[in-house]
Amino acid sequence: MKTTQYFQYMRKRKDRAIIKEEWIRFVVNNPQKQEIQADGRIRKWAEIEEVGKYLRVILLKDGETIHNAFFDRSFKGE
Repeated sequence: MKTTQYFQYMRKRKDRAIIKEEWIRFVVNNPQKQEIQADGRIRKWAEIEEVGKYLRVILLKDGETIHNAFFDRSFKGE
């Protein structure tokens, strides 16, 4: 899994350290919603049933490098 230095830094936060790599891969491969930001980065969301929350993963515009991943409290699903 390719990641940015920002992602590696943010993974050290207590609220981000609990996010499993398998969940990130699941969101990337099975998004319930996807958007392209103005800067070309790609947002993907999917529900992680184990925890009952939606995970948002931000990819760089190459579509494979993970820039950020966090539980999105404001996303209610599609």
